[in-house]
Amino acid sequence: MGGQVLRLQDVAVRRDGAALLRGIDWTVNEDERWVVIGPNGAGKTTLLQVAATLLYPSEGVVEVLGERLGQADVFDLRPRIGLASAALAERIPPEEKVIDLVLTASYAIMGRWTEEYDSNDVTRAVELIDMMGAAHLIRRRFGTLSEGERKRVQIARALMPDPEMLLLDEPAAGLDLGGREDLVRRLSLLAGDHRSPTMVLVTHHVEEVPSGFTHGLLLKHGSVVAQGPLEHVMTADNLSHTFGVPLSVERSAEGRWYARAH
Repeated sequence: MGGQVLRLQDVAVRRDGAALLRGIDWTVNEDERWVVIGPNGAGKTTLLQVAATLLYPSEGVVEVLGERLGQADVFDLRPRIGLASAALAERIPPEEKVIDLVLTASYAIMGRWTEEYDSNDVTRAVELIDMMGAAHLIRRRFGTLSEGERKRVQIARALMPDPEMLLLDEPAAGLDLGGREDLVRRLSLLAGDHRSPTMVLVTHHVEEVPSGFTHGLLLKHGSVVAQGPLEHVMTADNLSHTFGVPLSVERSAEGRWYARAH
């Protein structure tokens, strides 16, 4: 077991009098692949924003990559964290070319200006784009891509700085079945690669959990329902409680999960 990458102790987030998170205790270690599951409004994205150092807790202690939030310089921390989210995608200029979008991640900027990139950066960017199945899009502009293509390019961008932690906020949202399955397969390959960073993926569909993910945290109304190794967390009782409907749960031979209402 590697060292701690993320640690939350009794963390709460309140906004306008509402508790978005409450009493969160959570530790993520190196080499672990976590999925955070819960219904809409459970606090999943808020939790990811705390992990990404984009949101400070109202109370509790947060340690990210060995640094305590509130004491560390978040501008030193953020390049060590890869994040792909819908909110980030909205900030990408539509005319930005895919190759430039991935390259600029090394410099934590959006939009290519006058930087000269060395050949190692270009090689790495091309390899990551290819790994995500987007090599044919390399000269396309972001605004012309489909939703599935955008998701894959965003993940390549998030991986570009060689982060120590990769955070994926509903990466399969808005994809059709083919796009979802392609993305889940690529994330499974990423999860199985020992060179990959620690990963945290947020979703509200158990079918979107890639094989190779090791741990799960179930959230409901801002509180933890269950957490730990996936096979202990992904039970019918736990998921039924989390989503408020009676569910049966199956796991395929390939390690994928499926839930159905009774």
